[in-house]
Amino acid sequence: MNAFLLWVFAIGPALLAEALLARYEVLAYGAGWRAPVDQLPAGVPYARGAAPDSPPHAYLVYLDGIGKRRVRDSRDGGQLVKALIAGAPELRVLGQVQPYSPLADPLAERPVWAWLRRRTELLLFLHNVMQIFVAADQRYRPLYNRAVGSQISTQLRLAGYQPDSGIPVVLLSYSGGAQVASGAVDELHTRLRCPLLLITLGGFHNGANDLGRAEHLHRLTSASDRIERVGTWIFPQRWRLVRGSAWNRADRAGKITVHRLDPATHVGPHSYISTTARLPDGRSHLDRTADTVISLIRAHHGATVATDHP
Repeated sequence: MNAFLLWVFAIGPALLAEALLARYEVLAYGAGWRAPVDQLPAGVPYARGAAPDSPPHAYLVYLDGIGKRRVRDSRDGGQLVKALIAGAPELRVLGQVQPYSPLADPLAERPVWAWLRRRTELLLFLHNVMQIFVAADQRYRPLYNRAVGSQISTQLRLAGYQPDSGIPVVLLSYSGGAQVASGAVDELHTRLRCPLLLITLGGFHNGANDLGRAEHLHRLTSASDRIERVGTWIFPQRWRLVRGSAWNRADRAGKITVHRLDPATHVGPHSYISTTARLPDGRSHLDRTADTVISLIRAHHGATVATDHP
């Protein structure tokens, strides 16, 4: 009974407030009340990895899960991005995109949220969870997709990407970042006219976004990933019976390939990006995930290993 009352009087109102705030941001973008943020804080590069004075083999944009709250952070302290840069120096990697803000405004750096963060971390997670469902809502999805697709396009340009260059863009997404990545496809194709490869890691998304302009989607998953499995249950577009959904059309077209990363979990000490969980071959889960992502990018685009680099 006490737990129920806690839910009703504390969590319930918080969820309602977050739902309203999440919708406000996408509507503020659509109405032009606020301009999206396109400048990064001092000292934060627009991309890392391959030097900007020569074209990289590909640009990789990392869209993190619901733990993303500021430009610099990620759920693993940036370990996955660092592993990708170390293992594939031919890539230019962007990790600053704010997938849960149509206005590209880091949540934890807003004055009100900075105050709240010192008191309750839960609200920050609830905000990003609600943004995923706003991005999946058919009423707001087109506008949300355009907003975040525009944000990614702007950050790619600032990182040196030239439209019509033919250099591939890889959208690597974790958990709810998959909803944003799949939604950004059309806007990125329109603005940059670039080859697009999607890689989802424990992807949580509704399967409603059109993947027709993506070259391929690699789905990295695990039988132990319960959170991703929930996404396949609660969104009808992911059900095989709904043959006309964008996800199932892409699957029938051969655009989706599944890769098993068992026994990794979605979060926790045995997650895809764990540095402590070990495989029989001695690699950590993080090492295997980074190796898999790099090999998929190189195989798909014919990238070669850079042997001479600073």
